[in-house]
Amino acid sequence: MSDKATLEYNGKRFDFPVIKGTEDELAIDIKTMRAISGMITIDPGYKNTGSCESAITFLDGEKGILRYRGYSIEELAEKAEFLEVAYLLIFGHLPNKEELERFHNDIKAESHVDEEMKKILDGFPKSAHPMGVLSSLTSALVAFNPGSVNVSSEKDMYWAIVKILAKFPVLVAWTLRKKKGLPLDYGDDSLGYVENIHKMMFKKPNHKYETNKIVIDALDKLLILHADHEQNCSTSTVRIVGSSHAGLYASLSAGISALWGPLHGGANQAVLEMLEAIEADGGDTKKYMAKAKDKNDPFRLMGFGHRVYKNFDPRAKIIKVAAEEVLADLGIDDPILEIAKGLAKEALEDKYFVDRKLYPNVDFYSGIIYRALGIPTEMFTVMFALGRLPGWIAQWREMRLKSEPIGRPRQVYTGEKQRPFVCLENR
Repeated sequence: MSDKATLEYNGKRFDFPVIKGTEDELAIDIKTMRAISGMITIDPGYKNTGSCESAITFLDGEKGILRYRGYSIEELAEKAEFLEVAYLLIFGHLPNKEELERFHNDIKAESHVDEEMKKILDGFPKSAHPMGVLSSLTSALVAFNPGSVNVSSEKDMYWAIVKILAKFPVLVAWTLRKKKGLPLDYGDDSLGYVENIHKMMFKKPNHKYETNKIVIDALDKLLILHADHEQNCSTSTVRIVGSSHAGLYASLSAGISALWGPLHGGANQAVLEMLEAIEADGGDTKKYMAKAKDKNDPFRLMGFGHRVYKNFDPRAKIIKVAAEEVLADLGIDDPILEIAKGLAKEALEDKYFVDRKLYPNVDFYSGIIYRALGIPTEMFTVMFALGRLPGWIAQWREMRLKSEPIGRPRQVYTGEKQRPFVCLENR
Protein backbone atom coordinates (compact mmCIF):
# COMPACT_ATOMS: atom_id res chain seq x y z
CA MET A 1 0.00 0.00 0.00
CA SER A 2 1.29 3.44 -0.90
CA ASP A 3 2.01 5.86 1.94
CA LYS A 4 0.84 8.79 -0.16
CA ALA A 5 -2.23 9.94 -2.11
CA THR A 6 -2.00 11.86 -5.37
CA LEU A 7 -4.32 14.61 -6.53
CA GLU A 8 -4.34 15.49 -10.23
CA TYR A 9 -5.83 18.74 -11.45
CA ASN A 10 -5.28 20.83 -14.57
CA GLY A 11 -2.23 18.82 -15.62
CA LYS A 12 -0.51 19.03 -12.23
CA ARG A 13 0.06 16.34 -9.60
CA PHE A 14 0.18 16.91 -5.88
CA ASP A 15 1.23 14.25 -3.37
CA PHE A 16 -0.07 14.08 0.19
CA PRO A 17 0.97 11.70 2.99
CA VAL A 18 -1.46 9.02 4.20
CA ILE A 19 -1.81 8.56 7.95
CA LYS A 20 -2.80 5.20 9.42
CA GLY A 21 -4.43 4.92 12.84
CA THR A 22 -3.97 2.07 15.32
CA GLU A 23 -7.29 0.57 14.19
CA ASP A 24 -6.21 0.78 10.52
CA GLU A 25 -8.23 3.91 9.76
CA LEU A 26 -6.70 5.81 6.83
CA ALA A 27 -6.58 9.58 6.38
CA ILE A 28 -5.03 11.85 3.76
CA ASP A 29 -3.02 14.63 5.39
CA ILE A 30 -3.98 17.73 3.38
CA LYS A 31 -2.67 20.47 5.67
CA THR A 32 -0.32 21.68 2.89
CA MET A 33 -2.95 21.47 0.13
CA ARG A 34 -3.75 25.18 -0.15
CA ALA A 35 -0.11 26.19 0.06
CA ILE A 36 1.06 23.90 -2.76
CA SER A 37 -2.03 23.73 -4.98
CA GLY A 38 -4.06 26.85 -4.23
CA MET A 39 -7.10 24.66 -3.57
CA ILE A 40 -9.03 23.63 -0.48
CA THR A 41 -11.50 20.81 0.16
CA ILE A 42 -15.16 21.43 0.92
CA ASP A 43 -17.01 19.05 3.24
CA PRO A 44 -20.25 20.45 4.74
CA GLY A 45 -20.76 18.99 8.19
CA TYR A 46 -17.18 17.64 8.15
CA LYS A 47 -18.48 14.10 7.50
CA ASN A 48 -15.25 13.12 5.74
CA THR A 49 -12.83 15.44 7.49
CA GLY A 50 -10.67 14.53 10.46
CA SER A 51 -9.98 17.57 12.64
CA CYS A 52 -7.40 15.88 14.85
CA GLU A 53 -5.59 12.72 15.85
CA SER A 54 -6.94 11.46 19.16
CA ALA A 55 -6.11 8.58 21.50
CA ILE A 56 -9.33 8.77 23.53
CA THR A 57 -12.25 7.03 21.80
CA PHE A 58 -12.54 4.57 18.93
CA LEU A 59 -15.86 4.18 17.13
CA ASP A 60 -16.72 1.89 14.23
CA GLY A 61 -20.29 2.60 13.20
CA GLU A 62 -20.47 -0.20 10.62
CA LYS A 63 -19.47 -2.87 13.14
CA GLY A 64 -21.19 -1.32 16.17
CA ILE A 65 -17.94 -0.90 18.15
CA LEU A 66 -17.30 1.72 20.84
CA ARG A 67 -14.13 1.71 22.96
CA TYR A 68 -12.71 4.17 25.49
CA ARG A 69 -8.88 4.11 25.52
CA GLY A 70 -9.03 0.57 24.07
CA TYR A 71 -11.58 -0.83 26.53
CA SER A 72 -14.90 -2.01 25.11
CA ILE A 73 -17.98 -0.12 26.24
CA GLU A 74 -19.57 -3.46 27.16
CA GLU A 75 -16.81 -4.32 29.66
CA LEU A 76 -16.68 -0.83 31.13
CA ALA A 77 -20.45 -0.67 31.64
CA GLU A 78 -20.43 -4.08 33.31
CA LYS A 79 -17.29 -3.87 35.45
CA ALA A 80 -16.43 -0.20 36.09
CA GLU A 81 -18.04 2.74 37.84
CA PHE A 82 -18.52 6.14 36.24
CA LEU A 83 -15.71 7.81 38.19
CA GLU A 84 -13.26 5.09 37.09
CA VAL A 85 -14.30 5.67 33.47
CA ALA A 86 -13.93 9.44 33.90
CA TYR A 87 -10.38 8.92 35.19
CA LEU A 88 -9.64 6.56 32.29
CA LEU A 89 -10.86 8.99 29.65
CA ILE A 90 -9.05 11.99 31.11
CA PHE A 91 -5.75 10.49 32.22
CA GLY A 92 -5.43 7.53 29.85
CA HIS A 93 -5.45 4.56 32.23
CA LEU A 94 -7.77 2.86 34.69
CA PRO A 95 -6.96 4.06 38.21
CA ASN A 96 -5.73 1.70 40.90
CA LYS A 97 -7.44 1.78 44.31
CA GLU A 98 -5.16 4.49 45.68
CA GLU A 99 -5.55 6.73 42.62
CA LEU A 100 -9.32 6.35 42.58
CA GLU A 101 -9.65 7.03 46.30
CA ARG A 102 -7.49 10.13 46.07
CA PHE A 103 -9.43 11.31 43.00
CA HIS A 104 -12.77 10.88 44.75
CA ASN A 105 -11.56 12.50 47.97
CA ASP A 106 -10.17 15.49 46.08
CA ILE A 107 -13.47 15.86 44.22
CA LYS A 108 -15.42 15.78 47.49
CA ALA A 109 -13.10 18.43 48.94
CA GLU A 110 -13.88 20.77 46.02
CA SER A 111 -17.62 20.11 45.76
CA HIS A 112 -18.73 23.36 47.42
CA VAL A 113 -20.16 26.00 45.09
CA ASP A 114 -19.90 29.66 46.05
CA GLU A 115 -23.13 30.88 47.67
CA GLU A 116 -23.22 33.82 45.28
CA MET A 117 -23.93 31.35 42.47
CA LYS A 118 -27.41 31.04 43.98
CA LYS A 119 -28.05 34.68 43.06
CA ILE A 120 -27.32 33.87 39.42
CA LEU A 121 -29.64 30.86 39.59
CA ASP A 122 -32.35 33.00 41.22
CA GLY A 123 -32.23 35.32 38.22
CA PHE A 124 -33.71 32.64 35.97
CA PRO A 125 -37.48 32.13 35.82
CA LYS A 126 -38.82 28.61 36.35
CA SER A 127 -39.74 28.58 32.68
CA ALA A 128 -36.07 28.81 31.61
CA HIS A 129 -34.83 25.72 29.79
CA PRO A 130 -32.44 23.79 32.08
CA MET A 131 -29.76 23.58 29.35
CA GLY A 132 -29.64 27.36 29.09
CA VAL A 133 -29.39 27.59 32.88
CA LEU A 134 -26.62 24.97 33.04
CA SER A 135 -24.61 26.60 30.26
CA SER A 136 -24.84 29.97 32.01
CA LEU A 137 -23.91 28.57 35.44
CA THR A 138 -20.93 26.70 33.97
CA SER A 139 -19.71 29.86 32.27
CA ALA A 140 -20.24 31.80 35.52
CA LEU A 141 -17.78 29.49 37.29
CA VAL A 142 -15.07 31.48 35.53
CA ALA A 143 -15.94 34.50 37.69
CA PHE A 144 -15.28 32.49 40.85
CA ASN A 145 -12.14 30.84 39.43
CA PRO A 146 -10.62 33.69 37.37
CA GLY A 147 -7.10 32.33 37.06
CA SER A 148 -6.25 30.61 33.78
CA VAL A 149 -5.05 27.01 33.89
CA ASN A 150 -1.35 26.53 33.32
CA VAL A 151 -1.58 23.60 30.90
CA SER A 152 2.13 22.87 31.23
CA SER A 153 1.63 22.21 34.95
CA GLU A 154 0.33 18.71 35.67
CA LYS A 155 -0.76 19.89 39.12
CA ASP A 156 -2.75 22.87 37.79
CA MET A 157 -4.44 20.70 35.16
CA TYR A 158 -5.33 18.06 37.74
CA TRP A 159 -6.97 20.53 40.11
CA ALA A 160 -8.88 22.29 37.33
CA ILE A 161 -10.30 18.90 36.33
CA VAL A 162 -11.11 17.96 39.92
CA LYS A 163 -12.94 21.25 40.51
CA ILE A 164 -15.26 20.94 37.51
CA LEU A 165 -16.01 17.27 38.23
CA ALA A 166 -16.87 18.34 41.77
CA LYS A 167 -18.98 21.39 41.02
CA PHE A 168 -20.77 20.37 37.82
CA PRO A 169 -23.05 17.78 39.52
CA VAL A 170 -24.06 20.45 42.04
CA LEU A 171 -25.04 22.77 39.20
CA VAL A 172 -27.02 19.94 37.55
CA ALA A 173 -28.83 19.16 40.81
CA TRP A 174 -29.57 22.83 41.47
CA THR A 175 -30.93 23.22 37.94
CA LEU A 176 -33.35 20.35 38.54
CA ARG A 177 -34.38 21.54 41.99
CA LYS A 178 -34.99 25.05 40.65
CA LYS A 179 -37.25 23.51 38.00
CA LYS A 180 -39.15 21.53 40.63
CA GLY A 181 -39.30 24.34 43.19
CA LEU A 182 -37.27 22.37 45.74
CA PRO A 183 -34.69 23.85 48.14
CA LEU A 184 -31.11 23.55 46.94
CA ASP A 185 -29.30 20.56 48.37
CA TYR A 186 -25.63 19.86 48.97
CA GLY A 187 -23.78 16.60 48.67
CA ASP A 188 -23.04 13.89 51.19
CA ASP A 189 -19.38 12.91 51.47
CA SER A 190 -20.30 9.44 52.71
CA LEU A 191 -21.84 8.50 49.35
CA GLY A 192 -20.30 7.39 46.08
CA TYR A 193 -20.04 9.88 43.22
CA VAL A 194 -23.17 8.79 41.31
CA GLU A 195 -25.20 8.01 44.42
CA ASN A 196 -24.39 11.49 45.72
CA ILE A 197 -25.61 13.02 42.44
CA HIS A 198 -28.88 11.11 42.82
CA LYS A 199 -29.31 12.33 46.40
CA MET A 200 -28.60 15.96 45.51
CA MET A 201 -31.20 15.78 42.78
CA PHE A 202 -34.01 13.91 44.50
CA LYS A 203 -33.82 14.25 48.29
CA LYS A 204 -37.07 15.82 49.47
CA PRO A 205 -37.37 18.16 52.46
CA ASN A 206 -38.24 16.34 55.70
CA HIS A 207 -37.75 12.95 54.03
CA LYS A 208 -34.91 10.56 54.72
CA TYR A 209 -32.94 9.77 51.57
CA GLU A 210 -33.06 6.08 50.69
CA THR A 211 -30.81 4.62 48.03
CA ASN A 212 -31.93 2.13 45.40
CA LYS A 213 -29.12 -0.01 44.00
CA ILE A 214 -30.92 -0.83 40.74
CA VAL A 215 -31.60 2.84 40.08
CA ILE A 216 -28.04 3.91 40.96
CA ASP A 217 -26.56 1.13 38.79
CA ALA A 218 -28.74 2.19 35.84
CA LEU A 219 -27.78 5.84 36.29
CA ASP A 220 -24.10 4.86 36.55
CA LYS A 221 -24.35 2.88 33.30
CA LEU A 222 -26.13 5.73 31.53
CA LEU A 223 -23.38 8.18 32.48
CA ILE A 224 -20.69 5.73 31.32
CA LEU A 225 -22.43 5.18 27.98
CA HIS A 226 -22.64 8.93 27.38
CA ALA A 227 -19.12 9.73 28.60
CA ASP A 228 -17.53 10.19 25.16
CA HIS A 229 -18.37 9.57 21.53
CA GLU A 230 -15.43 10.72 19.41
CA GLN A 231 -15.62 14.01 17.46
CA ASN A 232 -19.34 14.72 17.63
CA CYS A 233 -20.87 18.22 17.45
CA SER A 234 -20.44 19.19 21.11
CA THR A 235 -17.02 17.58 21.52
CA SER A 236 -15.61 19.23 18.41
CA THR A 237 -17.11 22.49 19.71
CA VAL A 238 -15.23 22.10 23.01
CA ARG A 239 -12.00 21.45 21.10
CA ILE A 240 -12.38 24.33 18.65
CA VAL A 241 -13.31 26.81 21.41
CA GLY A 242 -10.41 25.54 23.50
CA SER A 243 -8.08 25.88 20.52
CA SER A 244 -8.33 29.66 20.95
CA HIS A 245 -6.90 29.03 24.46
CA ALA A 246 -10.29 29.79 26.01
CA GLY A 247 -10.45 28.31 29.50
CA LEU A 248 -11.89 24.95 30.46
CA TYR A 249 -15.16 26.33 31.87
CA ALA A 250 -15.81 28.54 28.85
CA SER A 251 -15.09 25.64 26.49
CA LEU A 252 -17.42 23.34 28.42
CA SER A 253 -20.16 25.97 28.41
CA ALA A 254 -19.90 26.10 24.61
CA GLY A 255 -20.12 22.32 24.48
CA ILE A 256 -23.31 22.38 26.57
CA SER A 257 -24.88 24.84 24.14
CA ALA A 258 -23.94 22.60 21.18
CA LEU A 259 -25.38 19.55 22.96
CA TRP A 260 -28.69 21.36 23.47
CA GLY A 261 -29.81 20.93 19.84
CA PRO A 262 -32.49 18.31 19.03
CA LEU A 263 -30.21 16.70 16.43
CA HIS A 264 -27.60 16.05 19.14
CA GLY A 265 -28.16 15.75 22.89
CA GLY A 266 -31.74 16.95 22.66
CA ALA A 267 -32.69 13.73 20.88
CA ASN A 268 -33.75 11.96 24.09
CA GLN A 269 -36.06 14.87 24.91
CA ALA A 270 -37.48 14.62 21.38
CA VAL A 271 -38.20 10.92 21.99
CA LEU A 272 -40.40 11.65 25.01
CA GLU A 273 -42.16 14.51 23.25
CA MET A 274 -42.96 12.08 20.42
CA LEU A 275 -44.29 9.49 22.86
CA GLU A 276 -46.46 12.11 24.54
CA ALA A 277 -47.86 13.14 21.14
CA ILE A 278 -48.67 9.50 20.34
CA GLU A 279 -50.45 9.11 23.69
CA ALA A 280 -52.45 12.28 23.08
CA ASP A 281 -53.58 10.79 19.76
CA GLY A 282 -54.87 7.61 21.37
CA GLY A 283 -51.67 5.62 21.84
CA ASP A 284 -51.96 3.49 18.70
CA THR A 285 -48.35 2.39 18.08
CA LYS A 286 -49.21 0.46 14.91
CA LYS A 287 -50.64 3.62 13.39
CA TYR A 288 -47.41 5.51 14.03
CA MET A 289 -45.21 2.68 12.81
CA ALA A 290 -47.16 2.84 9.55
CA LYS A 291 -46.74 6.63 9.42
CA ALA A 292 -42.98 6.21 9.93
CA LYS A 293 -42.82 3.87 6.91
CA ASP A 294 -44.86 6.20 4.70
CA LYS A 295 -42.45 8.32 2.63
CA ASN A 296 -45.15 10.94 2.10
CA ASP A 297 -45.85 11.34 5.82
CA PRO A 298 -43.79 14.02 7.63
CA PHE A 299 -43.85 12.02 10.88
CA ARG A 300 -40.40 10.96 12.03
CA LEU A 301 -39.84 8.15 14.51
CA MET A 302 -37.40 9.58 17.06
CA GLY A 303 -34.90 7.37 18.90
CA PHE A 304 -34.48 4.79 16.13
CA GLY A 305 -31.37 4.40 13.99
CA HIS A 306 -28.22 6.47 14.42
CA ARG A 307 -26.22 8.88 12.28
CA VAL A 308 -22.99 6.97 12.97
CA TYR A 309 -24.02 3.40 13.82
CA LYS A 310 -25.13 1.52 10.73
CA ASN A 311 -26.01 -1.48 12.87
CA PHE A 312 -27.32 -1.75 16.45
CA ASP A 313 -26.08 1.00 18.76
CA PRO A 314 -23.87 -0.96 21.23
CA ARG A 315 -24.89 1.41 24.02
CA ALA A 316 -28.58 0.65 23.39
CA LYS A 317 -28.02 -3.10 23.95
CA ILE A 318 -26.61 -2.35 27.41
CA ILE A 319 -29.12 0.24 28.53
CA LYS A 320 -32.11 -1.75 27.26
CA VAL A 321 -31.45 -4.30 30.01
CA ALA A 322 -31.03 -1.56 32.63
CA ALA A 323 -34.29 0.08 31.51
CA GLU A 324 -36.17 -3.21 31.92
CA GLU A 325 -34.68 -3.68 35.41
CA VAL A 326 -35.61 -0.16 36.51
CA LEU A 327 -39.19 -0.42 35.23
CA ALA A 328 -39.63 -3.83 36.89
CA ASP A 329 -38.17 -2.64 40.21
CA LEU A 330 -40.13 0.62 40.42
CA GLY A 331 -43.34 -0.99 39.18
CA ILE A 332 -44.39 2.16 37.37
CA ASP A 333 -47.75 2.20 35.61
CA ASP A 334 -47.18 4.84 32.95
CA PRO A 335 -48.96 4.80 29.57
CA ILE A 336 -46.05 6.69 27.99
CA LEU A 337 -43.62 3.95 28.99
CA GLU A 338 -46.02 1.30 27.74
CA ILE A 339 -46.12 3.05 24.36
CA ALA A 340 -42.31 3.14 24.33
CA LYS A 341 -42.07 -0.58 25.04
CA GLY A 342 -44.64 -1.28 22.33
CA LEU A 343 -42.74 0.76 19.72
CA ALA A 344 -39.46 -0.93 20.59
CA LYS A 345 -40.98 -4.40 20.36
CA GLU A 346 -42.60 -3.68 16.99
CA ALA A 347 -39.46 -2.10 15.54
CA LEU A 348 -37.32 -5.09 16.53
CA GLU A 349 -39.78 -7.44 14.78
CA ASP A 350 -40.88 -5.32 11.80
CA LYS A 351 -39.10 -6.31 8.54
CA TYR A 352 -39.05 -2.67 7.33
CA PHE A 353 -37.08 -1.52 10.37
CA VAL A 354 -34.92 -4.65 10.67
CA ASP A 355 -33.87 -4.50 7.00
CA ARG A 356 -32.91 -0.83 7.39
CA LYS A 357 -31.27 -1.47 10.78
CA LEU A 358 -33.51 1.15 12.40
CA TYR A 359 -33.12 -0.22 15.90
CA PRO A 360 -33.90 1.69 19.12
CA ASN A 361 -30.82 3.72 20.06
CA VAL A 362 -29.40 4.91 23.37
CA ASP A 363 -31.52 8.09 23.29
CA PHE A 364 -34.67 5.99 23.16
CA TYR A 365 -33.83 3.91 26.24
CA SER A 366 -32.24 6.74 28.22
CA GLY A 367 -35.44 8.76 27.88
CA ILE A 368 -37.43 5.81 29.26
CA ILE A 369 -35.17 5.55 32.31
CA TYR A 370 -35.12 9.28 33.00
CA ARG A 371 -38.91 9.43 32.88
CA ALA A 372 -39.17 6.43 35.20
CA LEU A 373 -36.88 8.21 37.69
CA GLY A 374 -39.11 11.27 37.69
CA ILE A 375 -36.71 13.53 35.78
CA PRO A 376 -38.59 16.22 33.80
CA THR A 377 -38.31 15.91 30.02
CA GLU A 378 -36.49 19.28 29.78
CA MET A 379 -33.75 17.85 32.05
CA PHE A 380 -32.91 14.87 29.84
CA THR A 381 -30.21 16.72 27.91
CA VAL A 382 -28.76 18.03 31.17
CA MET A 383 -28.28 14.41 32.25
CA PHE A 384 -26.57 13.76 28.92
CA ALA A 385 -24.22 16.68 29.63
CA LEU A 386 -23.44 15.25 33.07
CA GLY A 387 -22.35 11.99 31.47
CA ARG A 388 -20.43 13.67 28.64
CA LEU A 389 -18.46 15.93 31.03
CA PRO A 390 -15.37 13.66 31.40
CA GLY A 391 -15.21 13.16 27.63
CA TRP A 392 -15.26 16.90 27.02
CA ILE A 393 -12.57 17.38 29.66
CA ALA A 394 -10.42 14.63 28.15
CA GLN A 395 -10.74 16.07 24.66
CA TRP A 396 -9.95 19.62 25.86
CA ARG A 397 -6.92 18.36 27.82
CA GLU A 398 -5.61 16.31 24.89
CA MET A 399 -6.00 19.26 22.51
CA ARG A 400 -4.18 21.68 24.83
CA LEU A 401 -1.35 19.27 25.70
CA LYS A 402 -0.74 18.65 21.98
CA SER A 403 -0.70 22.42 21.33
CA GLU A 404 -3.11 22.04 18.43
CA PRO A 405 -3.46 25.16 16.25
CA ILE A 406 -6.50 27.38 16.53
CA GLY A 407 -9.45 26.00 14.58
CA ARG A 408 -10.10 28.09 11.47
CA PRO A 409 -12.14 26.39 8.71
CA ARG A 410 -11.94 27.75 5.17
CA GLN A 411 -14.86 28.41 2.83
CA VAL A 412 -15.71 28.63 -0.85
CA TYR A 413 -17.13 32.11 -1.41
CA THR A 414 -20.28 32.18 -3.58
CA GLY A 415 -21.39 35.82 -3.12
CA GLU A 416 -21.20 38.88 -5.35
CA LYS A 417 -17.95 39.89 -7.03
CA GLN A 418 -16.48 43.30 -6.28
CA ARG A 419 -18.89 46.10 -7.19
CA PRO A 420 -18.86 49.89 -6.73
CA PHE A 421 -20.58 51.53 -3.79
CA VAL A 422 -23.71 53.52 -4.69
CA CYS A 423 -24.50 56.55 -2.55
CA LEU A 424 -27.80 56.57 -0.68
CA GLU A 425 -29.41 59.28 -2.82
CA ASN A 426 -28.70 57.29 -6.01
CA ARG A 427 -30.08 53.91 -4.88
